[in-house]
Amino acid sequence: MSYPERPQYPQPRYHGDAGEVNASFRTADTPPELTSPSGDTYSYLATHESTGGEYGLYKVDLAAGAAGAKTHFHKAMSESFFVLAGELELFNGEKWVTGRTGDFLYVPVGGLHAFKNVTDEPMSMLMLFSPGAPREEFFERVAEMSQRGGEELKEFRVRHDSFFEEDFEEDFQAGAGAATR
Repeated sequence: MSYPERPQYPQPRYHGDAGEVNASFRTADTPPELTSPSGDTYSYLATHESTGGEYGLYKVDLAAGAAGAKTHFHKAMSESFFVLAGELELFNGEKWVTGRTGDFLYVPVGGLHAFKNVTDEPMSMLMLFSPGAPREEFFERVAEMSQRGGEELKEFRVRHDSFFEEDFEEDFQAGAGAATR
């Protein structure tokens, strides 16, 4: 493999002459920030706030049979899934694939995707959003908002850059969503 003499990196964003002491460390035994009624847990490893909006990284542990998220897409961010343990059904926009320990799925901006745990065992994954977005409210309130349903749920999802197929069923069926697929 050959490498370019001058690889193209992004423009510098740090302009100091010496590095800074500014790293953050989180121990593995830090309790999750959120535990849902179904037993799913969310650990906020790197949030929009802590990374200055560069990315958001979350460790998500789904209980056996967890519903996950139905088919949707994002207009402002990509989403990636890395399976740490167990199995996860992932919809890649075309078909369902089984993600196992070590498997990775990258979903570009606008890419249809979904996920669910259809096994009798819990599973664990990393979810990465880029650029970062304030996803914590979405995780913390989605169950409550799903109970309410209707326009209130749709507005909540759209406010959090989550465009669910079921919210725009007529658009998808008519092909109006084709440009965003």
